Amino acid sequence: MSEPVVRLTGLTRSFEQGGVRIDVLRGVNLTIMPGEIVALLGPSGTGKSTLLQAVGLLEGGFGGKIELAGVDATGLASGDRTALRRNHLGFVYQFHHLLPDFSAQENVMLPQLVRGIERSETVVRAQALLSALGLEHRMTHRPSQLSGGEQQRVAVARALANRPLLVLADEPTGNLDEVTSDKVLHEFLELVRGQGSAALVATHNERLAQRMDRVVRIHEGVLE
Repeated sequence: MSEPVVRLTGLTRSFEQGGVRIDVLRGVNLTIMPGEIVALLGPSGTGKSTLLQAVGLLEGGFGGKIELAGVDATGLASGDRTALRRNHLGFVYQFHHLLPDFSAQENVMLPQLVRGIERSETVVRAQALLSALGLEHRMTHRPSQLSGGEQQRVAVARALANRPLLVLADEPTGNLDEVTSDKVLHEFLELVRGQGSAALVATHNERLAQRMDRVVRIHEGVLE
């Protein structure tokens, strides 16, 4: 049996607010296997984004254990965490966070260039992904020249550019209308499955969650 892409053991996270301790995560356990697409379902404010930040190694302050790609990331130095994140993770957010001064193609090339891939290869990969998402005629356009759905498609292509082991998506279609949301999610799932990546997708939408391989629900800081 293959090793999990990610394993969380007893993950906790607390904040102080107005002198009051708030326990956002209260001992989360989760294992995701290679190629598995998991929906993280729950209403706003239940800790979905906090959990994704933990898995994405984006901030500290968590208790428990985080294993990513077989590496115990809990006590890693900042540079090692950055390398692990760069080499194995892709991110899609509700708001695309594209670089405004770069074209769609350049936005998808950049994470590959940062990883040290030859420029000619990044061009081929970016064009293939954008074409698969129906953006073959929009590659030279900047984000301000694209619709909301097109911008989010570029964000999906960027997240998948380095063929990550795990894609983390935080309400990836939450800023789109229902029809566009369905199309973008369908394309996202097709591409993720096609390249064999795993994914953890946070959503409050039960209908969208049911299109994934498995659904876990977060309630009062633990997974059900």
